[in-house]
Amino acid sequence: MSETTGASYASAGVDIEAGDLAVELMKKWVKKATRPEVVGGLGGFAGLFDASALKRYERPLLASATDGVGTKVDIARRMGVYDTIGHDLVGMVVDDLVVCGAEPLFMTDYICVGKVYPERVAAIVKGIAEGCVLAGCALVGGETAEHPGLLAADDFDVAGAGTGVVEADRVLGADLIRKGDAVIAMASSGLHSNGYSLVRHVLFDRAGWELDRDVPEFGRTLGEELLEPTKIYSLDCLALTRTAEVHAFSHITGGGLANNLARVIPAGLHASVDRSTWAPGAVFDLVGQLGGVERLELEKTLNMGVGMIAVVPQESVDVALATFADRGVESWVAGEITERGDHAEPVALTGDYSS
Repeated sequence: MSETTGASYASAGVDIEAGDLAVELMKKWVKKATRPEVVGGLGGFAGLFDASALKRYERPLLASATDGVGTKVDIARRMGVYDTIGHDLVGMVVDDLVVCGAEPLFMTDYICVGKVYPERVAAIVKGIAEGCVLAGCALVGGETAEHPGLLAADDFDVAGAGTGVVEADRVLGADLIRKGDAVIAMASSGLHSNGYSLVRHVLFDRAGWELDRDVPEFGRTLGEELLEPTKIYSLDCLALTRTAEVHAFSHITGGGLANNLARVIPAGLHASVDRSTWAPGAVFDLVGQLGGVERLELEKTLNMGVGMIAVVPQESVDVALATFADRGVESWVAGEITERGDHAEPVALTGDYSS
């Protein structure tokens, strides 16, 4: 009778030793993304955060958010660059938290791969940790899952969840917005992490462009432009709440400016946003021209150069613009809150983009 080798986890495609090495490589980055309230270190079954720090609040409300970065992970995979995609993940999560005025406290991540390459996983976590530092929150844990047979060896995806806190009587949103408020736009760093299915379809499938193509309008390669990390606004927005009266924020992600801003516009009021107050970056024009994409389709898919909106009373405008300028955030008055007509939409984009 011939001998056969018994099945094992390794023969099924899961490399436990590679996973352990990935954890060792990422530890130094996770240590950089901490806060005084974090208890213990990486390696436990759960991350610990000292909630006694919330005693300074009269009525603390916990805010939670979760997100991923969509098909932008395909660009990172094809470029072989893995240490920026984490910035995108953090930005997508913490900037949803800050919309209600919440300070991001901590995040956890989930990385799913077809095969664990320790250095690659560590690079992804490096980017997440660096993003957490930029957001002022801690990275308290995560999970790396190897899914052979479901994902190809080079395939991966990332997701994350975050928790923040806000004083109950300082929650921002539609209830605070009033007629006459100013709509202040904050510039995006590029595409951020939304609309990449459209972008990839236009640039790769229709135009046949390669990631290493030099694009004069960008001053760099196509791949470098597409991998530009999402701008993280959380600390900038929180700084504004300390220097000026703020009624609402809106994070401009999937759905574009109009749809996301509409989420914080109350019944009876209307936000008029003037396109002529800014010029979208070259990447937005390129996608539109190469794909023959109509402006409305672009605007409901991409951020068109605006990553975050602040709605403030008119008397706070100068302080808001000065606060953002001091923090290196490009911002401008893009519109105003008015009364809504009987059949008007919550948000209208008017005029033509500046050239």
